[in-house]
Amino acid sequence: MQFDQLKRREFITLLGGAAAAWPRVARGQQPAKLATIGFLGAATLSARSQWVDAFVQRLRELGWIEGRTVAIEYRFAEGRNERMAEIAAEFVRLKVDVIVTYSTSAVIAAKEATAVIPIVSAIMGDPVGTGLVASLGRPGGNVTGLSNQATDTAGKRLELLREVVSGLRRLAVLANVSNPVSIMEMGEVQAAAKALGLDVVTLEIRRLEDIAPAFETLKGRAQALYIVSDPLMLSNRVRINTFSLVARLPTNYNQREYVEAGGLMSYGPNIPDLFRRTAEFVDKILRGAKPGDLPVQQPTKFDLVINLPTARALGLEVSQMLLARADEVIE
Repeated sequence: MQFDQLKRREFITLLGGAAAAWPRVARGQQPAKLATIGFLGAATLSARSQWVDAFVQRLRELGWIEGRTVAIEYRFAEGRNERMAEIAAEFVRLKVDVIVTYSTSAVIAAKEATAVIPIVSAIMGDPVGTGLVASLGRPGGNVTGLSNQATDTAGKRLELLREVVSGLRRLAVLANVSNPVSIMEMGEVQAAAKALGLDVVTLEIRRLEDIAPAFETLKGRAQALYIVSDPLMLSNRVRINTFSLVARLPTNYNQREYVEAGGLMSYGPNIPDLFRRTAEFVDKILRGAKPGDLPVQQPTKFDLVINLPTARALGLEVSQMLLARADEVIE
């Protein structure tokens, strides 16, 4: 009997010791906090879903699986600069490991919010000219990513537009002048238009409410419209295309999303490819690289996209030669 009581006491002691040890073991096995990416969407999710998908897919290929090895906090500013600043400040409070974004205005908002958290941008218009990086080869600071060369391809877009709009002489340019890169591109368009002998009318907007009045002032003054893309424009691409069709103005853009929404044509970098490459920057940073040591890269793939139903609605005939050169023709 005494032996049974002794064994019982030993068992209870052993059980109590094991129970006391369990919390320590459990704590030791708890997963470490996931690396967190703050995704600052400058426009809307609907406008950027293909871009987000390309980014997440490339992360997965590199071993960063959302919800398992990395967390992603998504926020979208819908083209409003004040909202970009709010989101950037929120990411600083959340202490994310890296901020991913696109558009120069969003990068500026993020850089103003933090000089410590790495910032990777899939699209920057002129990162050196706007002071975001010291140089393309050695960015310094906490910003790196890709430059989309929007201003460098402005002349090419005008040449393509002239192939579709025969006898083009009068061009309108619509730009959000609160965006410094849009101002740069507008100047590039004006210079290219002058070289081609085109007269230019500039339409300057700063907010959504300025779009309709801008089109009102344009009546009868232009034969085609060049849109300087930025988050405000992209968020309102359907509205802009509707106004353009009513005014019977062929439109020219630098991103396919506008053409998919009814615009006439676009020529510019393949944005999903830029987002895949953005994931590669993030991979390096999460593994210890400093953003200031990662050179800013340039686009390598460019797409020409043409919307044939829009061309027909405007009474335009697109040559077979140009259609053959297009990367995508929307039927």
